[in-house]
Amino acid sequence: MKLYKMSLSLLLCGSLALTLLLSGCVSEQQVSGLSAEQKTGGASEPPEPASGDTIVDNTGSEEEITEMKMTVQIGESTFTATLEGNAAVDALVGMMENDGSVTIRMSDYAGFEKVGALGSSLPTSNSQTTTQAGDIVLYQGNQIVLFYGSNSWSYTRLGKIDDLTGWAEALGSGDVSVTFSLGTEP
Repeated sequence: MKLYKMSLSLLLCGSLALTLLLSGCVSEQQVSGLSAEQKTGGASEPPEPASGDTIVDNTGSEEEITEMKMTVQIGESTFTATLEGNAAVDALVGMMENDGSVTIRMSDYAGFEKVGALGSSLPTSNSQTTTQAGDIVLYQGNQIVLFYGSNSWSYTRLGKIDDLTGWAEALGSGDVSVTFSLGTEP
């Protein structure tokens, strides 16, 4: 009797395993007739990312989307900055698109930054930040700060100068007039 129960259990387990294996087998002809959504179990393609976003596919590789650039003109020196993706940058870009450029008179502060009033307020997303040379930030929603040294404070990041060659020399030690415009100089 014990041998009979064991044989019956093995037969039932084997039948169940065979049923599961066979239910997973589908002919190629049956699969090709399904829609893409049916083949993937209802998963659809992800939406296209917005400009400036980074996308990561399921293989772990990254593809960088085009970054927005801005030209920073200080006297005869021209620099290119890569802009952040936030509401303050969107508003600043809108100002540059409407006016062609934005020019600000900037004063030296504490030997590590130039500060200038923008003339209007931008949206803020302040966070405690330790800046470095080349950082461009928004302070109190209505002042742009260009760093040639370092400082820690609560700012909204706007962008960063791509190549610092000549940056500190262009900013100098006194007041400067800085013009911001979209794109890059040829």
